[in-house]
Amino acid sequence: MPDLTLLHTAEAHVETFRALALLLAPGADLDQQVHADWLERAQSGIDAALNAEIAETIEAADGPVLCTCTTLGPAAEKAGATRIDWPMMQEAARTGGPVLMAYCLESTAGPSEALLRRAFGPSDPALTCLDLGQHWPLFEAADSAGFAAAIAEDVAEALAAMDFACVVLAQASMAGAAELLRKRTRVPVLASPEIAVRALLAEHKAGT
Repeated sequence: MPDLTLLHTAEAHVETFRALALLLAPGADLDQQVHADWLERAQSGIDAALNAEIAETIEAADGPVLCTCTTLGPAAEKAGATRIDWPMMQEAARTGGPVLMAYCLESTAGPSEALLRRAFGPSDPALTCLDLGQHWPLFEAADSAGFAAAIAEDVAEALAAMDFACVVLAQASMAGAAELLRKRTRVPVLASPEIAVRALLAEHKAGT
């Protein structure tokens, strides 16, 4: 049984999570599955066929499952997986608001905001959403450095214009901008991959 099964929608995430596992839990056994078509199919809404495919994949996995795609998060959670951004949103809630949430895909905006508000419960996150969709073509072109730099620059501008308690980078693909931003601001910058992997590997270890 793998320590953790990860469901990705981009091949680029595989190396990111392999490196994270080596850093956080050397020797951890990861089953990394890439379903590149799922995100494309979900852009116009998650239909019954895609819902069923997601559920069947999660049901067939041994041990804990982490869905790394924010857009597919609600469907994956319903089928028993952990959404990659849930541990991050919980950390944001512990930090408190006001929160700046940056995202690059419109399909992730609604699920991300709903999850953040769930984590905050009755408290108001004083949320500001920053749409950085203009930079998504850089990710699609596999220009990870350019993508991270562009996100960091726009988030830094937003931080200079207004006071925030923390920054939430809504998509796992945006995590590369976190380190760049941490060199420029003391505001906590939260990225989902490390937070989620750390939480799930610790949970799995506690349960074994």
